[in-house]
Amino acid sequence: MVSTLFPSAFCFFFFFFFVCSPLFLFFCNASSALPESLPTLSFEEGYAQLFGGGNLILLRDGKRVRISLDERTGAGFASQDLYLHGFFSASIKLPADYAAGVVVAFYMSNGDVFPKTHDELDFEFLGNIRGREWRVQTNVYGNGSTAVGREERYELWFDPTEDFHRYSILWNHERITFYIDDIPIRETVRSEAMAGCFPSKPMSLYSTIWDGSGWATSGGRYKVNYRYAPYVAEFQDLVIHGCAVNPMDHSSACERPDATIYGSSTMEPEQRALMDGFRRKHMTYYYCYDHDRYPTPPAECKIDQIETRQYYGPDGVRYGGHRRRRRGGRHNRSSVAQAELHYKF
Repeated sequence: MVSTLFPSAFCFFFFFFFVCSPLFLFFCNASSALPESLPTLSFEEGYAQLFGGGNLILLRDGKRVRISLDERTGAGFASQDLYLHGFFSASIKLPADYAAGVVVAFYMSNGDVFPKTHDELDFEFLGNIRGREWRVQTNVYGNGSTAVGREERYELWFDPTEDFHRYSILWNHERITFYIDDIPIRETVRSEAMAGCFPSKPMSLYSTIWDGSGWATSGGRYKVNYRYAPYVAEFQDLVIHGCAVNPMDHSSACERPDATIYGSSTMEPEQRALMDGFRRKHMTYYYCYDHDRYPTPPAECKIDQIETRQYYGPDGVRYGGHRRRRRGGRHNRSSVAQAELHYKF
């Protein structure tokens, strides 16, 4: 009797334990929504100051990080480790009021380790003049492929200066997905067309604020005005859940299930529908449609001829709002777009 019941009881116990565990929740969410159960880190647990001295302040026992830009310096912090694949997230509140020329960045890079063949995944937040919204830009670089910028730019459906909003990057061997408030906004899939331009080397995670007066707002027309300084950005709900690697030989200490999760997660149809809807409504620049910049689009681009003719100008900027279709001014519009989209380094 005991020998008959024990396997069933054990299986039930194991099933109950596994289903209730954060690991199960991550497995369930790895292919559809983002994980809700991952622990957040304090600053001391996962980060180190990069620059800025007193312009970086820790609040709430290190669970919130405040970085600021003034006439002396900006500020930034970086992860203590390098990571090969994982899930990286922060809730961010951006500076209010006049913020032209100000750039806040949440990104991954290995430029300090591989200066000539670096990889990078960017969220860049571009400030604006009073009464104009912040813009969000994402970019993907691989193997030093900075000659081909893969920028996308979006408008937001909320005011990012009023409250914290969550920005996340899920990176695995096959794909990279950017999220805002758990809504996927961009997916880059490894393909033969991208060749070595798909990021594939360990990277650190960075958060910075700095002066981008030369390009960030209307191609440099509006610059940082330090009468409004300090410009303050705050970060909380810091999540690093990835495969840490040895900085010397880049060997990974990541074992299953992490390697399985980060190597196999895909997007469910419901999530893809959310992403497609976001991109139709909120994407304002798409590098694949920038024919002025790329007469021959990058190899990975899939061109929707109807969409590009009806909704985008030859500079890749979407028509609409204050950007209406007209014959005059196209070249001026393109030059501004090009200047704004210069790589930050």
